[in-house]
Amino acid sequence: MKQMTLTRIHIGPVQLGIIVCTLATALIHLYEAVQPGEDLRNWFILNCIGYLVLLVAWFLPQLSGFHRLVRYALIIYAAITILMWLLIGQPSEPIGYVTKAIEVLLIIFLVTEDVQDRRHSLSYSAS
Repeated sequence: MKQMTLTRIHIGPVQLGIIVCTLATALIHLYEAVQPGEDLRNWFILNCIGYLVLLVAWFLPQLSGFHRLVRYALIIYAAITILMWLLIGQPSEPIGYVTKAIEVLLIIFLVTEDVQDRRHSLSYSAS
């Protein structure tokens, strides 16, 4: 019988920042989706679901072998969300600026985690 080893993800300040930023932007998109008269309702719902799915994938120990790939997907997803807001969104609404600031912060946390993982991998392989 094949045995599967599950690794745990270390939850430090950077990882907590990733969790909080991802949940915050997902919830803001959900909030925007339920606003009356919102033309982009379906896009907001899909964006919320996308963030939540990627967060779960990033967090699941069963997917730890794909952690870096999920991290990159989350970076790209946040960047595309920002770009789409600039192209078709409503940049004059304050909540949009707050959400984009959270998404930029999310990208910073994800890049920071990637740098930390690379340093840890290098120091681990050198010892």
